Formats: sequence, C-alpha cells, structure tokens
Amino acid sequence: MTSKEKKTMKSWRTRIGVGLAVSAAAVAIPLTATTASAAPPPGDGWVPVGALKYPSKAACEAAELPQAQANGYHEVWCDDSETIMPIYSR
Repeated sequence: MTSKEKKTMKSWRTRIGVGLAVSAAAVAIPLTATTASAAPPPGDGWVPVGALKYPSKAACEAAELPQAQANGYHEVWCDDSETIMPIYSR
C-alpha cells in the first residue's frame, strides 16, 4: 500500500466516524429536546377537553371537575406548563 493510499484510507475512516457521530447527534437531539408543552397527561385514557387560563393548576382542576363529572368523566388534569392550560379529563 502506498503512502497516498494510506492517507486515502485514513481520510475515509475519519469521514465515516464523523458521519456516524453526526447521525447519532441528529437522532439524539430531537429525542431529548422536547418542549414543555409536549407533556402528556399521566396515564392512559385522558381526553383533551379544552384550554383556559387559571391562576394555578389546583384552581384549574377544582373549577373544571364539576363540569367534567357532569359530562361523565371522573378526573381532571390541567397542564400548568403553559399560560393557557390544556385541560384533560377521563
């Protein structure tokens, strides 16, 4: 193997290594960099029922529970990661 061939081989090895690292980063970053608004309600069976602005999560859930029960639901969960809280019921 000539000196030029060795340099070419090293160059391809470097390129492959860099390509694999960039590919891994391209997959890892979107998987770990989610926004707070993407937080799903806890558990299964939750149905989105609206979104309103409340002073706190507790105030949201207390105000929404009677309406949820009137519609056949038993629980309310408010996502307080946003100013206008998404409301879920089950």
